[in-house]
Amino acid sequence: MKAYPFILILLLCIAGGFAVPAAAGPSSVSVTSYEVDPQVPIRGDTATVTVAVQNTGTESVAVSRAMLYGSQIGILDSPYQSVGEIGAGTTREFTFPIKTAVSDGIHYLTFVLDFREGGSLRYQVPIRVESTDLAVALVERPDVFSEGRTDAVTLRIGNPRSAGVTGVSVAPEGEGYSVVPSSAFIGALAPDQAATVTFNVTPEEGADVSFRVSYRNGVNTHSTLLPLPLIISEGKRRADPVLTNIDLEANAGGYRVNGDIINAGLETARSVIVTVGEGATPEDPYRIYVVGALDPDDFSSFEVTFSAPEGTAEVPLVIQYRDDEGNIYRSSSAINLGAAAVLPDQGAEGFSGTAIAVVALIAIAIGGAIFYSWRKAKTSQ
Repeated sequence: MKAYPFILILLLCIAGGFAVPAAAGPSSVSVTSYEVDPQVPIRGDTATVTVAVQNTGTESVAVSRAMLYGSQIGILDSPYQSVGEIGAGTTREFTFPIKTAVSDGIHYLTFVLDFREGGSLRYQVPIRVESTDLAVALVERPDVFSEGRTDAVTLRIGNPRSAGVTGVSVAPEGEGYSVVPSSAFIGALAPDQAATVTFNVTPEEGADVSFRVSYRNGVNTHSTLLPLPLIISEGKRRADPVLTNIDLEANAGGYRVNGDIINAGLETARSVIVTVGEGATPEDPYRIYVVGALDPDDFSSFEVTFSAPEGTAEVPLVIQYRDDEGNIYRSSSAINLGAAAVLPDQGAEGFSGTAIAVVALIAIAIGGAIFYSWRKAKTSQ
């Protein structure tokens, strides 16, 4: 019976020996940090995982290899099949390339360091995958665009991601337009940060314009496209010169038209001129009438002289002006030559009836005076 305690103690020691983890490595070696670059990959990105291992002991530790394992995230290379030693008090870094072709969320990789004398060190590395794109919005644009007119378009680019991005730039795409500047560079955008850029767009009929925002997440390039809705029409605020009180007169030399021009728009019309268009020939003294600037609701009189071939029924009266950007606009309104008031001819073909009557009266008066003088002289003889 005295042998039982000895046997029990022996069995407990054997059991305790089997309970010691065979895979445990030196306690002086541990993972001190890890880094994922980019910090938050987008689905499909290529990234790197760097694990720092420190030996806090007083002796070197021999390492056979270092590996990174993952069930979903792809490990692109395993470059540490033979490591060597980690010196006492030193830190060694191990970097692995990965491919995050997985769904959004947090995925885990396992870092394994195998020791030459047996045992290993294991460490879980979390990888957060987030495919949120940059946010792009139009913050300023006209309600309608006018063909050939330059308008400002302002975009705001924001970063709603949980990590920063770099190399942010904006460039227009499409056809049938001109734009200044041709592109805009923003640079880095931290989380929850935004930036604005402005483009001056001059569209043509049928123009198609989009803005592409490009950026980098680590070594990966991404982009997002924002279409610009283009409605080509007459501007709601643009100047609108209108002719009124038109008076047309005809004479032997041609025609004279005068009237008023008023700006019925909401912007200033600059460098306003009035002349005649195709089918008529401007003549002196008022070939072109220069009005100048017309503010909204302002008006001015004008006068134009011209000639037209015989049988011409109507001719266009043309208004030309510029906006604040120097864009040229033209409009025309037809005038009916048949409605012209005919003035008496004062040219080489003769005098008017009134002038002839006056001359006749003067001649009669002079003749009467001469006859009276002659009669008086004869009577006195």
